[in-house]
Amino acid sequence: MPSMQSLPAGYSAMVIGATGGIGSAFADHLENDPRSGSVLRFSRSSTPSCDLTDESSIEAVFEGLNSPLHLIIDATGFLSDDTIKPEKSLRSLNAENLLHLYHLNAVGPALIMKHAAKHLPRNERSIFATLSARVGSISDNRLGGWYAYRASKAALNMLLKSASVEIARNRPEAVLVSLHPGTVATPLSEPFASDRERLTPEQSASDMLGVLDGLGPDESGSFWDYKGKRIEW
Repeated sequence: MPSMQSLPAGYSAMVIGATGGIGSAFADHLENDPRSGSVLRFSRSSTPSCDLTDESSIEAVFEGLNSPLHLIIDATGFLSDDTIKPEKSLRSLNAENLLHLYHLNAVGPALIMKHAAKHLPRNERSIFATLSARVGSISDNRLGGWYAYRASKAALNMLLKSASVEIARNRPEAVLVSLHPGTVATPLSEPFASDRERLTPEQSASDMLGVLDGLGPDESGSFWDYKGKRIEW
C-alpha cells in the first residue's frame, strides 16, 4: 500500500464518490496510510449528501471545515445506465443524454473544484485529483463513437486545466491533475471491458496514489494514467 510521503505527516484527505468501487478503494488506502490524519468520505448516500446535480449539496460538504485539506480526490463519473448507452454513431446523439453526461462528468466536478479551492493550504503541498478517462483525450481519439462520454471528459480536462492556472497564483504548491484509472472491474466499465484485462479497484487506486505522490507543482494542470504515463489532451 502506498504511503503519501510527499504530503505532511497527519495530512487531511477527502474522497468524493467514496461509495463507488474506485472511490471506496481510495478512501480505504488513505485511511490505512500511517501518515494520514483524517479521511473524509462523501457520496450521494453520505451525511451530508454530495449530489453533483445540486451545488448546494456540494457546498455543504465543505462547510464547517476548520483545517485545510492536503488531498482531495473526486472519484465520481457516469458512463451508462439502463436507458443511456455510449453512442456508436451520430444518429444516436440525444440532447438530454449529452447534457446529462456533461452535468455529471464536467459540471459537477467543476463545482467541486470551485468549493474545494479555498480549502487547499496556501503555502503547503496539496493535491486535487479528478477521475477522467483516456477516451477524453482528443489527440488519442482514433476510434470515434462514445460522443457524450468522450466530450464530457474532455470538458472536465479543460476545466481542471483552467482551475490549475488560477489556483497556482495564490497556492503555488498545489497540484491539480486528471487521472485515467485504467479498465477497472467496477459496474461503470464492466459492461464494456470485453476481453481486456481488468484492474481491481484496489490496484487502480494504489497505482494512482503512487502517481500523485510523485507529481510536483510543475505538473499541475496535466493528465496522467495509472501507470504514471502522461496523456496528451
